[in-house]
Amino acid sequence: MATTDQQTSDLIMIAYDGTENADRAIDYAGRFLAGRRAVVVTAWETGSHQTARLSSLSGGMQTMVGVSVDTEVDELLRIEATTLNARGVERARACGMEADGRLAEVESTVWGALVDAADELAVDVLVTGTRGASGLKALLHSSVAEAVLKHCRRPVLVVPARCTANATAAAHS
Repeated sequence: MATTDQQTSDLIMIAYDGTENADRAIDYAGRFLAGRRAVVVTAWETGSHQTARLSSLSGGMQTMVGVSVDTEVDELLRIEATTLNARGVERARACGMEADGRLAEVESTVWGALVDAADELAVDVLVTGTRGASGLKALLHSSVAEAVLKHCRRPVLVVPARCTANATAAAHS
């Protein structure tokens, strides 16, 4: 039995990027956490942030883009993220959760934006999928799920890419 210091809100957060792995994470959340309130969070980056990140990978070579172009690009990226997020919300609702959507703007890292959103929302659990990279690809690209797991101060449900059970069918049976 929870005391007033330990009360939970039954609020879960689902990190959603539109991939098959993110869909699988929603399906598993629906299977095990149906009936709870969920916030589907999509992290998105502004065009200038993406350019800066990519330029650091290319030795500092940056293209010069005007402020008005940056603003237009940022708006298009935000709209794309909103559309993507709506798909995740729809899927979460179909899996039995009372779901709303939210965007988290990336200021430094995607995992940092997700961890900050979890803290801001005071969620009880953060759900995320993994992309399943291995070998050289895993060495070259850091895992968002792994970083979330390491840095989040809340419970994290990580749904591996290799999960093959049909969670959607189980959630609806």
